[in-house]
Amino acid sequence: MSTSPSSSTTIASGVTDDRLANLRRWNIALSVLHAAQAIAVLLLASSFAITVTSTFPTGPPGTEAPAPEALFDVGIGLAIAVFLALAAIDHFLIGTVLRGRYEADLRRGINRIRWIEYSFSATIMIVLIGFYNGITDIATIIVIIGANMAMIFFGWIQEAMNPPGREHTTMVPFWFGTVAGIAPWIAILVNLLGAETVPGFVLGIFISLFIFFMSFGLNQYLQYKEIGPWRSYAYGEKVYLVLSLAAKSLLAWQIFGGSLAG
Repeated sequence: MSTSPSSSTTIASGVTDDRLANLRRWNIALSVLHAAQAIAVLLLASSFAITVTSTFPTGPPGTEAPAPEALFDVGIGLAIAVFLALAAIDHFLIGTVLRGRYEADLRRGINRIRWIEYSFSATIMIVLIGFYNGITDIATIIVIIGANMAMIFFGWIQEAMNPPGREHTTMVPFWFGTVAGIAPWIAILVNLLGAETVPGFVLGIFISLFIFFMSFGLNQYLQYKEIGPWRSYAYGEKVYLVLSLAAKSLLAWQIFGGSLAG
């Protein structure tokens, strides 16, 4: 930890002017990469869509559930492009017009903009993964959205409760977020294990994206346990950037390669 030369405010470890300038270049570069992928998906995607369904009750409790009914279709190519575009906009804003707020937050050991963007993009990602494992019921989707957003916001609280210069680190928000975040994956796993057949690319999406999703949590854990290079808050921030690009790109092109191209 260090302090500002003009005040006694504690600055997060590793957040120097040089490191902030480097992070700005990374954010601009990632904005371009995400935007380019969003455009490519829109240009190459087919009209493939997955139907969101409902099984609204038709009688008293215990009545046999009706067959699912179609509510609306979700164009998969458009959905992928949207979450890539959200990431592009996020990185562009924090590299330009929101740079001052972003860097001030990093000095305080927090990145509120990151958590807001993740609450949208990561939630779209988990819903898409659920789609490919047969989770299309509207009620279940709403619950998955809520659980995933809770996980993201617990990550925000973890940072807010552990400012630089603290005498004690609490991991309570982290573990609460872990419980919330694992629930959608358990639901997806239940469907995966119960399916008669599972396409190879669907299994690949589940395994690879589960690893990446858990890597975000591991990154925060290492930050707040201050293990190795993660003693630097700025180092953890760069790892978030790398994971964000890798996870979003991997999901986009796995889904595209597996079902949209044909």
